[in-house]
Amino acid sequence: MSLKANHFEVFDLPIAFEIDNQLLAQRYRELQRTIHPDNYAQASERERRLAMQKSAQVNEAFQTLKNPLARGRYLLQLQGIDTNEANDMAMDLEFLMMQMELREELASIKRQSQPLEALNRFLQRLEQQMQHLTVTLSQQFTQQNWPAARDSVRQWQFFQRLHEEALRIEEELV
Repeated sequence: MSLKANHFEVFDLPIAFEIDNQLLAQRYRELQRTIHPDNYAQASERERRLAMQKSAQVNEAFQTLKNPLARGRYLLQLQGIDTNEANDMAMDLEFLMMQMELREELASIKRQSQPLEALNRFLQRLEQQMQHLTVTLSQQFTQQNWPAARDSVRQWQFFQRLHEEALRIEEELV
């Protein structure tokens, strides 16, 4: 395994959004058994350093590929497409309006008579949106529609951040 291999090559997987998660996990365990630094405790300094680098590479690749959002961002990165929202403010006006409405709704949840119930409904809607984006991204990556996939990844990033904010509010309410 080359240290220059992309994340898909590390696990001998096709470069695609849809991956076999069980196969990914199986190959991860196999690679970790083979290259784990503990196996090189008696090896030379160079071999130990290489084992550490390969282990770190495998861990990073696994963390990226097992997460659909991270995998989508990585696939776009392989195409030379930046998903950093700070670098491009051009977004669909309809989506920007939805963002504002969702943020206002989240902010108002604490003031409702049944805040936990309202928050649960809100979280369910967010999770449905992210599930829908998973399907959409799969189609966009299959069709190699990079601009649409980039927009979907950016939307997913928004929903993910909002989901995390909602979970923090849930902790406060409980």
